Amino acid sequence: MARITASVYTSHVPAIGAAIDLGKTKEPYWKKVFDGYEFSRKWLKQNKPDVIFLVYNDHATAFSLDLIPTFAIGTGAQFLPADEGWGPRPVPKVIGHPELAAHIAQSVIQQDFDLTIVNKMDVDHGLTVPLSLMCGEPKKWPCPVIPFAVNVVQYPVPSGARCFALGQAIRKAIESYDEPLNVQIWGTGGMSHQLQGARAGLINADWDNAFLDRLIADPKKLSKMPHIEYVREAGSEGIELVMWLIARGAMSDIAGGPAPKVLHRFFHVPASNTAVGHLILENMVR
Repeated sequence: MARITASVYTSHVPAIGAAIDLGKTKEPYWKKVFDGYEFSRKWLKQNKPDVIFLVYNDHATAFSLDLIPTFAIGTGAQFLPADEGWGPRPVPKVIGHPELAAHIAQSVIQQDFDLTIVNKMDVDHGLTVPLSLMCGEPKKWPCPVIPFAVNVVQYPVPSGARCFALGQAIRKAIESYDEPLNVQIWGTGGMSHQLQGARAGLINADWDNAFLDRLIADPKKLSKMPHIEYVREAGSEGIELVMWLIARGAMSDIAGGPAPKVLHRFFHVPASNTAVGHLILENMVR
């Protein structure tokens, strides 16, 4: 059967993508950010998965305010980088895994989660920036990627508890796939930031690091945090962190296995008025 070997958590700040594309990664402002992913890039090369299941949010690119699915799984064979107003990022197209994606959709829907099936869509910085941070600038991404878009843009958005339970359903779906695939699940977005209004530029480093502590040690309790705390403490866009709970819910300790191993943890402010958080957790085998 397929199995989830690790989960990766990272911010997906659009300016990070611009810094990569414009060759600014060594500039003083950006160097500390990219240095924090040096371990991760080496680790991914040494632990290349067969498939990445990547949880992200679309930023009014594939979906608009006319149609906003709460949870959408990409089941296509490929996904092109989106034009977000200044042309598509100069990154490889994303190769999907239609067979595993369709299996996950079937299994998760039968576990009473309503998913939107998307056979064709472009993917924006929410998905491509995490790939760039972890993979550098390759001619092609190292493995197929299944995009999983979550609405954290327009209220109502899913609760942390719902996302955590969805992660558990995704783990069951992947483990029931009858091919021995090594799968990583990535949760992206966040950390604290607000892009508009009187609190624009808000960063709450203490809260962010406490979130990382709780995500590692007590994710079930963390999943019960109400939306208002995310907004109050982490800014209006801090709600993206519920997507990290999908990845955390898919780890084997939630199903009674041993606690995961923390391979890497990184936090930095600022990056374009945003806090950057990053974590890699490895599933441990009994």
